[in-house]
Amino acid sequence: MMLEAACGPGHVCGVDEAGRGPWAGPVSAAAVILDPARIPKGLNDSKKLTAKARAALEVEIKSVAIAWCVGLASVDEIEELNILHAAGLAMRRAVEGLAVTPSFALVDGNYRFKLPCEVKTVIKGDSLSCSIAAASILAKEARDRIMVEMDSVYPGYGFAGHKGYHAAIHVEGLRRLGPSPIHRMSWAPVKLALAGELALGEAAFEDGIEG
Repeated sequence: MMLEAACGPGHVCGVDEAGRGPWAGPVSAAAVILDPARIPKGLNDSKKLTAKARAALEVEIKSVAIAWCVGLASVDEIEELNILHAAGLAMRRAVEGLAVTPSFALVDGNYRFKLPCEVKTVIKGDSLSCSIAAASILAKEARDRIMVEMDSVYPGYGFAGHKGYHAAIHVEGLRRLGPSPIHRMSWAPVKLALAGELALGEAAFEDGIEG
C-alpha cells in the first residue's frame, strides 16, 4: 500500500465506481479504508477477477476493512446530472457514509471529484492501489446484485447476464418491449436500439465510460 502510505497520517480511503457505461441501472461507488495489517490477498481491478474471486473478496474486504460504504446514484440522477457527475455523487455518498472519517481519498481515474476530504486521482488506480481495488470490487458486486434483482422486476432484457451493457438479448428486449423504467433514455445506444438502427450483433459501445 505504498500509495496509501504516501498520503501521510490519517485514514486513507480508496474510491472507485461501477456502471458508468451500461444502458440501464444506477451507477455505484464504494469507499474502503483498509487495515494495513490485514490486506486481503488477490486484490485487483474487479474487471480482471472472476465472479467467484470477486464474491469471495467482497466478503473478506467487508470483514477486515476498517470501514467501507457503497453509494448509489439513480437513473433519474444520471439523466439530470450526466453520468460523470452522477458517478461523483455516488462517490461522495460512499465517502460520507464511512463509519470512520478519512483524511485522504485515492480516486480511480483522472477526474477530481469534490469529496469531503483531500483527493488524489490515480489513473488505473484499481491496479495500483489495494484500497482502490477493494472499492472497485465492492462497487461492482453491489451493482451486479441490483441488476440481477432488476431482471426479475423487468424480465425480458437479460439484466442478470449483461448487467445493463450491450448484448443481443438486451437489444432484442428493447425492440420488443420498449424501455424499462431503469433504462437511461438519453443514451445513444438505447435510442438506436429502439429505432431499430442498432444491429443485434453490432460491436458493443457505450455512451459513457466503461466501469
